[in-house]
Amino acid sequence: MKMRSGMAGAALCAWMMSMVPMGLAHAADGGASKDDAIAMVKKGVSQIKAQGADKTYAAIIDKENKDFHDRDLYLVVYGLDGTVKAHGANTKMVGKNLIDLKDIDGKPFVKERVEMAQKQASFWQDYKFTNPETKKIEPKSMYCERLEQTVVCGGIYK
Repeated sequence: MKMRSGMAGAALCAWMMSMVPMGLAHAADGGASKDDAIAMVKKGVSQIKAQGADKTYAAIIDKENKDFHDRDLYLVVYGLDGTVKAHGANTKMVGKNLIDLKDIDGKPFVKERVEMAQKQASFWQDYKFTNPETKKIEPKSMYCERLEQTVVCGGIYK
């Protein structure tokens, strides 16, 4: 295949890049994208408002519920005291206060998340966590939205 150069090559490259939706680079590798995480969190917040916390938390915990489980993406809901209200990957965490939980680097990510939620309506947070698909500790970015006295989050692995 002959390589293009100059303006024609730049135009071809720009056209090819425009064909790939933003935020889907990681999704092409099999994982969820930032856009997927934002959409799922917004869906969770909306459903909590419309159907109530108890019903929505049950849906978040149900791994068969595809609204809140997509590849390596799932929702987690924390009370602003650090207590897990719903966890899409590990139901054993529900009801536990994890405010002192730290990642492999010693980052108190739950405490940081709660503090961020008290100051901001929505935010991204980076830390390291076990990917439920690969079972490996990986860098993760978590998108969160505060809802009353909770924070609803969904994250992607980098």
